Amino acid sequence: MLKKISKSVLVLAVMLVASCSDRLSEINENPNGIDPATANPNLMMPEVMNNAARSYLELGYGDVAGVAQHIQHDGWFSGINHYDWGPQDWSGWYNMLRNNEFLYKRSTELNYKFHQGVALTMRSFIFGVITDLWGDAPYTAAVKGDQSNEFLKPAFDSQEVIYKGIIADLKAASALFATKDATGYTAGYDIFYAGNPTSWQKFANTLLLRYYMRVSDKMPAEAKAGIEAIYASGVYMKTPADDAVMNYIGATAGNSWPGAVAFDQEQSNFRRKKPAQTLLNSLMANSDPRLKVWFAPVYVRWVADPTLATPVDEFIRKDGVIMQGTRYLTDVVFNAEVKKGVKFTRHYNPKLYTGTLDTNEYVGVPPGLRQPDYYNNNPTPGQTVQNQHVSQLADVYRGSSGGLLKARLASSAETAFILAEAAQKGWAVGTAATHYNAGVKNSLETWGVGSQYDAYIAKPGVAYNNTLERIMEQKWIASWTAATEAWFDYRRTGLPALKAGQASAEPVLPVRFNYGDNEVNFNRTNADAAINKLETTKHSGLRGKNSQWSKPWIVQGTNKPW
Repeated sequence: MLKKISKSVLVLAVMLVASCSDRLSEINENPNGIDPATANPNLMMPEVMNNAARSYLELGYGDVAGVAQHIQHDGWFSGINHYDWGPQDWSGWYNMLRNNEFLYKRSTELNYKFHQGVALTMRSFIFGVITDLWGDAPYTAAVKGDQSNEFLKPAFDSQEVIYKGIIADLKAASALFATKDATGYTAGYDIFYAGNPTSWQKFANTLLLRYYMRVSDKMPAEAKAGIEAIYASGVYMKTPADDAVMNYIGATAGNSWPGAVAFDQEQSNFRRKKPAQTLLNSLMANSDPRLKVWFAPVYVRWVADPTLATPVDEFIRKDGVIMQGTRYLTDVVFNAEVKKGVKFTRHYNPKLYTGTLDTNEYVGVPPGLRQPDYYNNNPTPGQTVQNQHVSQLADVYRGSSGGLLKARLASSAETAFILAEAAQKGWAVGTAATHYNAGVKNSLETWGVGSQYDAYIAKPGVAYNNTLERIMEQKWIASWTAATEAWFDYRRTGLPALKAGQASAEPVLPVRFNYGDNEVNFNRTNADAAINKLETTKHSGLRGKNSQWSKPWIVQGTNKPW
């Protein structure tokens, strides 16, 4: 993939020059560059796909994973745990769109149906992320700066217009892929599906399901008809093999899983990311087999000991024997010892200790704590070393490539849960129980524990019970590392019933990103018009309308999520 991306960088350089042509009276031709008029669309695809996949993962494994309460941080935690966000720039997403627009134009000129379908699908995905996160945004006037000066400060379109445009583009992409015409495709340049039009059609149709359900409260008739039509076609993601994923190759930091210890000598980015208590408790309540795939047991487990003369042991115990003078070990040492089967504990006397300790084998950090690095009587607060009394991510997430480390843009599990919700609404898409069970099974298979499906689905806390709450809880769990969908589902339904923590900037979860300073300062008229259409709430605070707690069109008038 590195070779493919390095070639596409040459194309990107040309495109960036071309995008500024309205400011120049003349562009000199570079004899060593690639002429945009003869550029090969294959070289552009991996650049767009790679950037979109990495950026989407970094959202769903970062700030948004904090909102969805999949993770918490115990260092550098305010944005993750408390949502005290400032203005957030979207230029990275629009840069992807510029590259993608060039891909679409060249594909159209060459009549390459497959490449046109890829460009339309990726345009829909990227614009979908933008409007989902921010609200109204430049759409019909976007990425046209090379055409006229008037587009240098583009007008914002409403979310309604953008969502309708996304749906139209995805329908067009699906029709192109249905021809199965892959003329012009060169093997090795499609890093998602290796040039398979049918797989891309499933991806496009699954995105259609996503966005029909997204607008189902605002456009119920269109959503119902659209979802029923896709279900009737039978062309959508049904198994994990259909998922839209990008593998990490691990050769460099830029092509490695975020927080990979190979590129983080102090391993701080890895060890500061902790499971949120909300998710961990849900997994433990039903002995979820994904628990051990995603998270590690605590290094040092608390043990109640009424005979202890002091409230807590000062020193840790190794296989029951006190290590005099040793209050903690480093992550590297702990990890090596635990892999040998060594058990570390600390004792406390419940009669003398006045606080609360979590004595479980797996421990998550409650959302929104003021000082999460102190949680569970951590002897090393202040980011000295890892909290030995709280779980870390499983060892697989220390790595940089291979196996489970994939950026996932859409999945068969998500698809099944969407259809389960649609069926529960009474739409003609089969039975809710069938789709719900498929969603659970697909997620377990994705994470390598499909053999435990029968035992898991039979648990009272997992078995389908004819409620939307049950569907959304399992969909929320299945969105691990892709938490953006969990956030937008929560925003739309209020489910799961997540609660902001004690030190969160507001007592409710945010519903959007704030428009960035570039737009507010340099495209003020259009940005102000979009900001004024946001619905101010009692939680909008000092930021006023351009706040993460001001409601965009998609949830205005719905009383959701709060």
